[in-house]
Amino acid sequence: MRPETERPRGSTAPPDLLGSLLDPATTADGVPAATRAAVAEATSPAGDGDRQAGVVSAASAVVSREDGHASTALPAVLADVPVAVLLIDQESGSVTYANTAAVEMAGNVHLPVDIDTWGASVGLTDLAGAPLARSTGPLSLVAQGLPVTGEAVRLSPARARDADAGADGGDRLLWVTGFPLSQPRSTQQLSLVVFLEVEGVSGRGDAEAELQALRERAVVATDIAFTITDPRQPDDPLVWVNPSFTRITGYSYEESVGRNCRFLQGPATDPAAVAAIRTALHAREAVTVTLLNHRRDGTAFWNQLSISPVFDGDGELVSFVGVQTDVTERVRVESEREAAFAAEQAARQEAEQARAIAERAQRGAEEAQGRLALMAEATSSLIATLDADDLLDRLASLCVPTLADWVVVTVVDESGDVQQVVSRDREHLRTELRRSDAGHALRLPVGSPSQRAITGSRTVLVERLPGHLDDTIASPVAREIAGRLGAASALSAPMVARRRTRGAITLVRTSPHRPFTPEDVGLVEDLAQRAALVMDNVRLYQQEHAVADTLQRSLLPHLPDIPGLTAAAHYVSASTATDVGGDFYDLLQLPDGSVGMVVGDVVGHDIVAAAAMGHLRGLIRACLWDAPDPHPSTVLTRIDRLVQGLQVAPLATMAYLHAVPPAEPGGPWRARLANAGHPPLLLRSPDGAVRPIDGVTGLLVGVDVDARRTALPVDLPAGSTVLGYTDGLVETPGSDLDQGIAALVERLSATPVDASPRVLCDAAVSGTLDGRDDVALIAVRFE
Repeated sequence: MRPETERPRGSTAPPDLLGSLLDPATTADGVPAATRAAVAEATSPAGDGDRQAGVVSAASAVVSREDGHASTALPAVLADVPVAVLLIDQESGSVTYANTAAVEMAGNVHLPVDIDTWGASVGLTDLAGAPLARSTGPLSLVAQGLPVTGEAVRLSPARARDADAGADGGDRLLWVTGFPLSQPRSTQQLSLVVFLEVEGVSGRGDAEAELQALRERAVVATDIAFTITDPRQPDDPLVWVNPSFTRITGYSYEESVGRNCRFLQGPATDPAAVAAIRTALHAREAVTVTLLNHRRDGTAFWNQLSISPVFDGDGELVSFVGVQTDVTERVRVESEREAAFAAEQAARQEAEQARAIAERAQRGAEEAQGRLALMAEATSSLIATLDADDLLDRLASLCVPTLADWVVVTVVDESGDVQQVVSRDREHLRTELRRSDAGHALRLPVGSPSQRAITGSRTVLVERLPGHLDDTIASPVAREIAGRLGAASALSAPMVARRRTRGAITLVRTSPHRPFTPEDVGLVEDLAQRAALVMDNVRLYQQEHAVADTLQRSLLPHLPDIPGLTAAAHYVSASTATDVGGDFYDLLQLPDGSVGMVVGDVVGHDIVAAAAMGHLRGLIRACLWDAPDPHPSTVLTRIDRLVQGLQVAPLATMAYLHAVPPAEPGGPWRARLANAGHPPLLLRSPDGAVRPIDGVTGLLVGVDVDARRTALPVDLPAGSTVLGYTDGLVETPGSDLDQGIAALVERLSATPVDASPRVLCDAAVSGTLDGRDDVALIAVRFE
């Protein structure tokens, strides 16, 4: 409604609306053709009570012709409502208008017609079945200008029409409501009658119960307030309100008429809703809004307001019809529903966010688990080898295809020159990559990621490699192969260990849609550090191995060429770090022409044991070479004293065989054997039979200097072979020494009769060695 201006309340009486709303341009049924579309909207289903109330409001704008004939026109809001509507001329007491539903109810009745005659034609009776054509009946009362708030009547079509005319003969109950439309000073006095069919009430049961049900329906039918304003007057004031308006708002008819309806507004009324009403009224268009209004006592309620313009036959705006409904409860329910929906949406969004966070966390955990798995695999794979070439090949295999499409591992020497290059790609084109390695190893361009990583000892990430690789790869062959494989981005991490850069790992991806991420950088750096440390450990091992090999060669003698003898030896160290140990053997030709054969074992399996073994072996060689008495027992007694006095070795075992050449060619060798706690030597006869030379033993070397050593004489026929060994060859977990010796005898016996000392050594070590102890082995054939 328009903004209110101050106006004396009730100072202007309602004008003759009926005459002002005259609309001669009607169709055959008295309905303006141009407004039929508005009828459907104005009478949309909202319950029977809503429909009746809508009719009552619309009827407030009814007009009729001066002649009062059936051509009387009603506004569009009355034409097709689903309830029967009559317009009665109070002066003649006749029906001058009937809408579509009323015409269908009455059948072929020509207007105008007396109200009682119309009721009889329709078949209306009271609940007891008496005709309504009497002065106290509801139709008569309305025709007299008196209001009828509600009365139940019965519709019996069978009484009014012949059954063959199509009547079904069934009775229906109707609720009749009527009231005068015109003001007392109007030139034409009209009344409106509305018939509302009551569903679910048969009219044939308990009369009191039926009346109570009808009253309840009537209450529903009067829940909607109706108003009419006159836009031709200043400020478009109210000129008519129905009782429901007073009941809803608390303002009486006298307090409302003559004022603009904005007096219902308050500070909390939405200005946007007021602006929408003002715009629609200015444009003379229908509008429906829901806004906050206030009752006379100041309480607020939500008001659903629908305003429709009414035009006369000349298209002149003559009034606005308003329909107001208290929708406070509905707004509350909708507000609660919206709040619940908002809460649900918020909960759903929170759930979505929580799920997204959980998914990201799961992806992060999976990626972290994958990185840990890769690092674990890298550690176990890299430390499983001590070969530098195998190490680099394993490193390249770890990178492709898990981290990159192809990889180049570059190793530099102490001066920074390229020493070795290993490559691997997804298709394992090893032949071409070997060609690439050969060309790449010539030199690294200054701008290449590998050279930058090695020089600066920092990771280099190239997110987009140039189309040409001249600044990255020096070799034309390598550039051609790299171009064929593809190169979109590169990541190069230096391999730094013990504060020295040993090389670089350069990863290359061929797809621009798979760039390297910060997680990739951290992962590759971790991998490069581990690889560098393992690589440096391999380097140190190889250096120590070279030292150990040199030391071992110096400690273990080269078997001399002695006439009449054929000898072979074998040594296996239990220490993988140094490849040396405390086991030893020796073969000497003494100054008198005799031969001394020694095999021994110093306790320990490391460099300390090897050093002690070196001292003991030198001491034994000196004692053998310069012994006044070459008898083995004498030699061992002297060695006991020297070892204990000089503290050469903590504990050691040894066996010493002294052999004298035969007096005549082809004769046997005469030998004597002394043993200081060592496993028995083995004798292989010329016929291939093998047996231990037992029967002689003694304490370990250096334990008791006063102990007298014994020696066992042994004849060695030509072709006999004596085999000396240490306990590492015959001791295995879970078995005793005798079982190990028996197994060794069995292996040697299985060799050919003419097996050489070298063949016998190979057969002796062909069994399973657990590597827990050193093994020294010497075989000497006496010809």
